[in-house]
Amino acid sequence: MLSPEILDTFRQLLEEAKASGDPEPTAMNLATVDTDGRVASRIVLLKGVDERGLRFHTNYDSDKGGQLAAHPQVALCFHWKQLRHGVQVRVEGVARKLQAEESDAYFATRPRGSQLGAWASLQSQNLPSRQSFDERVARYEREFEGRDVPRPPHWGGYLVEPDTVEFWYGAEFRLHERVRWSRHGQTWTHRLLYP
Repeated sequence: MLSPEILDTFRQLLEEAKASGDPEPTAMNLATVDTDGRVASRIVLLKGVDERGLRFHTNYDSDKGGQLAAHPQVALCFHWKQLRHGVQVRVEGVARKLQAEESDAYFATRPRGSQLGAWASLQSQNLPSRQSFDERVARYEREFEGRDVPRPPHWGGYLVEPDTVEFWYGAEFRLHERVRWSRHGQTWTHRLLYP
């Protein structure tokens, strides 16, 4: 569980990022590890945050889904260059699948095209041609014509339960301010770090 202070600070920074004109303020880098210990990272979108942690959604059969199944320890990083002299929020913790009801509720809010894409995309697998993908999209358009698109069983959300959160505030001459929070059981403590 995130402490109220961490959650309030994060939410305030996220609102500042949204107000700054950042075209994708919820974009965060997600780093995972595969079974060979090889690190992979990519940008995903934050789809919710509360005292339990941070949420994102993806195809469970994707490379990242396989990596999360093998090693649920992850790192997230937000970088908002427009705020002050730049702000980063770094999060480390464990990613767990959301309950089906939560994934269903979010999936229902997605644009229909994105819902169809979740069915059509064999994410991370080889694609013979763009036409093959377009044909798969058309197939699911026909299959779900005139009705709601249900969430595919291979698609859903993750909750990242943090054990470390760092707020990094840029400053002139690289004299940055770093505040790192660490969880010990249910207790959070913080300390300053040299930049």
